[in-house]
Amino acid sequence: LILIGGFVQLLAGFLVFRKYDHLGGAAFLTFSTLWSHLVTIGAGNSEGFTAGSIAFLVLNAFLIILASSFNVVLLCMTLAMELLTICFLLFTLENLPLPFEIVMLSIFSIICFYGATASLANSMFGKDLMMMGPPLFTAESSKKDTEDPPPCICPKSHCTSGLRTIADLLNTGAVCGVPTDTVYALAASCKHPQAIEKVYRIKDRPQEKPICIFISNLDQLRAAAPPISPLLWQFMENVYPGGIGCIIKKGEWLKKLGVGAGYSRVGTQDSIMIRVPDLTVLVHLIDMTGPLAITSANPSGEVDSTHHGMVISRLGHKLEGVLCDGESDEVVASTVVNCTKIDESGITIVREGCIPAGKVMQIFESVKNR
Repeated sequence: LILIGGFVQLLAGFLVFRKYDHLGGAAFLTFSTLWSHLVTIGAGNSEGFTAGSIAFLVLNAFLIILASSFNVVLLCMTLAMELLTICFLLFTLENLPLPFEIVMLSIFSIICFYGATASLANSMFGKDLMMMGPPLFTAESSKKDTEDPPPCICPKSHCTSGLRTIADLLNTGAVCGVPTDTVYALAASCKHPQAIEKVYRIKDRPQEKPICIFISNLDQLRAAAPPISPLLWQFMENVYPGGIGCIIKKGEWLKKLGVGAGYSRVGTQDSIMIRVPDLTVLVHLIDMTGPLAITSANPSGEVDSTHHGMVISRLGHKLEGVLCDGESDEVVASTVVNCTKIDESGITIVREGCIPAGKVMQIFESVKNR
């Protein structure tokens, strides 16, 4: 029984170590050593056991202190082991009362069985299937006190006040990180060309790469009365809102759309990419600010940002605000389609993103053949 107990403790310690729980693993491995050391009693080497037990009492005292900041089960186990070691010492001196021995062994057996079983189960399945109890002492409050403040304003997207905060910043010419229905983006109001220029500097984006605009719905575009063919209208009705952006011919109608002073800083000289995002938070934000100049929220040439934390850590020190919305819906940007010659030669896939090129062409063929 002693050898089996030592083996179970050793196995539990090994599995707990694999879960990177070094304190729990050290406790179990230490206890397995003591179990194995009990064999010396059966071998008649009581003097060696007495010396080892005294050393263990000192070591286990430190484990008790550490276990108090870990969990209740480990703390109870270390306390029971301390008392049990005293029992073993009294046993070697032939001065151990039988009732006390029975009670201590019973208590320790229950705690040890539950602790080992819980550790084995939680380690093997990678989650807390059996409760181990909270720590008695924790340093969480001091950690929060020393946590560095974010480099910019970071309101939550589900709060109306947070949305207003970002809208106010954008309306005053700030550049902010915002969530989209694909990946996170940098946004600037089309009414502030200097803000769009700042986007290029923040990203270190080449000037020859155009910036697109986001609108909240297709009715906004209709109100601006652009010279768009019926085929293109039907195609847009089938892809908006969503992760497809359409490049169309640029014109003075953009000013009616609300682009304003940023007209020359969005798109190219002849064309502009327009997208209607499928994200309620961003649509409400655009309703509060008007059309937004949008580009992905990452340094030029680097991977897209898929969480507001990535935007804050990479570009937060250059931004006035980041609208925090957690994980993005996609890991790649939108698909870009050139529709400037849709009536003559159809559409062209400029960039394949979250929507496969085959699906885009399927939508176009379906619209074209109606």
